[in-house]
Amino acid sequence: MRKGEQAALAVPGAEFTIRATPRARVESCVLEGGLWRIAVGAPPEEGRANAAVAEALAHALGVAKGRLTLVRGAASRDKRFRLD
Repeated sequence: MRKGEQAALAVPGAEFTIRATPRARVESCVLEGGLWRIAVGAPPEEGRANAAVAEALAHALGVAKGRLTLVRGAASRDKRFRLD
C-alpha cells in the first residue's frame, strides 16, 4: 500500500480494527470492509509485531506512528488502534 493511500480515514479519535499476522513471508496492509488485515515479518516477541503493525497502519494512513495508540489486543491477533 502506498503511503497515505487511506488518508481520508485519518480523523483524530478514529479507531481501527486490525487482524494482525506476524511472521508473514509477504508483508501487506489491506482494508476489507471495516477490518484492516496487516501482515508483518516481525515475530510476536517483546512487542516487535505490535510496533510493526502500528508502523504499517501509520504508513497507510499517512500519519506519524506516534499518533497511534494500541487500545486493545497487545497479546492477540485482533487489535484496536486509536488515532490521537
